[in-house]
Amino acid sequence: MTHGHTTGTGTSPEPAGPYGTPYAGDAHGTPGAPYPGDAHGTPGGSYPGNAHGTPGRPYPGSAHGTPGAPHVLPQQRATEPAPDPSAAPTAPGKPGRDRYLDLLRSVALVRVVVYHLFGWAWLTVLFPSMGVMFALAGSLMARSLKRPATSVIRSRVRRLLPPLWAFAAVVLTLLFASGWDPAKDPGQGVWGLVKLVNYLVPIGAPPYPWDAGALGPFESSWATQAAGPLWYLRAYLWFVLASPLLLRLFRRAPWPTLLAPLGLTAIVGTGLVTIPGETGNAVTDFAVYGSCWVLGFAHQEGMLKQVPRYLSVSCASLVMAFGLWWASNHPAADGWNLNDIPLAQATWSFGFVVILLQYSPSWRELPGRLAKWDRLVTLSNNRAVTIYLWHNLLIMLTVPLVDLLYRIPFMQSERGVEALSSTYTLWMFAFVWPLIGLAVLAVGWVEDLAAKRKPRLWPNGAKRSAGRRSGTGAARRG
Repeated sequence: MTHGHTTGTGTSPEPAGPYGTPYAGDAHGTPGAPYPGDAHGTPGGSYPGNAHGTPGRPYPGSAHGTPGAPHVLPQQRATEPAPDPSAAPTAPGKPGRDRYLDLLRSVALVRVVVYHLFGWAWLTVLFPSMGVMFALAGSLMARSLKRPATSVIRSRVRRLLPPLWAFAAVVLTLLFASGWDPAKDPGQGVWGLVKLVNYLVPIGAPPYPWDAGALGPFESSWATQAAGPLWYLRAYLWFVLASPLLLRLFRRAPWPTLLAPLGLTAIVGTGLVTIPGETGNAVTDFAVYGSCWVLGFAHQEGMLKQVPRYLSVSCASLVMAFGLWWASNHPAADGWNLNDIPLAQATWSFGFVVILLQYSPSWRELPGRLAKWDRLVTLSNNRAVTIYLWHNLLIMLTVPLVDLLYRIPFMQSERGVEALSSTYTLWMFAFVWPLIGLAVLAVGWVEDLAAKRKPRLWPNGAKRSAGRRSGTGAARRG
């Protein structure tokens, strides 16, 4: 089982954190009963529904006095954190932003937020966000490696770390304010303090308590949810560091390099060989998404275009069919959640990405009706790291906001309370987007500093679009 993927929503304990077993006990390190999790010991929590993730009555909160289950978010592999989306127009003849790839990244971000809110396992089949995002990252990395490898790696790491530091500063402040002491966690000692470096450079798993205690608007598992997205930054960092070697291998032996991670997944992702601890988690991550990353190389190097479309699509469809067959015979706790079925995730994502990239139109501008989403696509790509890092905490923050609706006078009736409870998650979905917008305004500019750009509050490309329209109009008038 690939670590860090929850099995949906449910009342029984389910995997929620992506970094293995957080330390058992309370916020002060007092040992407690073991908390059930996945094969890696990843703990989880619950949100309304049954043990198989079937949505149940939404958590109404305490505003009307009805206790409910704590809100725990399904953890999902989410988005590519270090693109360099420039808002400036590109000069003629020079490569610019591929708006098709930008659109895919935006769709992946939205899908991640929806999945974390509703926990619908079928979303992992409908659109495998993580496979898509690793492929997009691999394509960008291959294009960048036309420059010296050391400068490319330094640039990628520089763009990754400052947004992480801003996020870690808030999370660690809240953890220490809650009374957590990593040195007092069972079995950790001084090693718990050493692991704090992973909040600065995500080379491994950062420490955090599963039960940090209720803190302000957050319920007791808030630390698990906050740390949930950090697994991706670790995986992304290791892929970036390995890219110069991977690209060299790909150019010498493209097919073995492309397919080797799938073979590795068949070994470490099926239980045939078990690697314990975080090392096993990291190896499984690399195996499951390694072929997608290398597919990004193939896209950038033009290899996919050399394969006849009917052949690549046919083979991709067969690989995807195998993934679904494997999932049907090795279902997760909540059914067809590919996040918990590594071999199915690897093969389905691989075939899905092949088809997406084979039909890649390489848009310079979004065409037709998609053009009306241009500014949101630009904004989400410019703030992909911010959206990804903060959305879990922001989802949890919607719970007390929705609870305030129960205080509205006309909602005091039994019918009003029932109506609000039955649409609780929809209200959370409505509230989370303004909160994400506030996070973009508050801390998104750190991404600009990381990329050595002038800080911008709302980089949606509005000035660029206006200039382009003005230039087009002038050309027509002339």
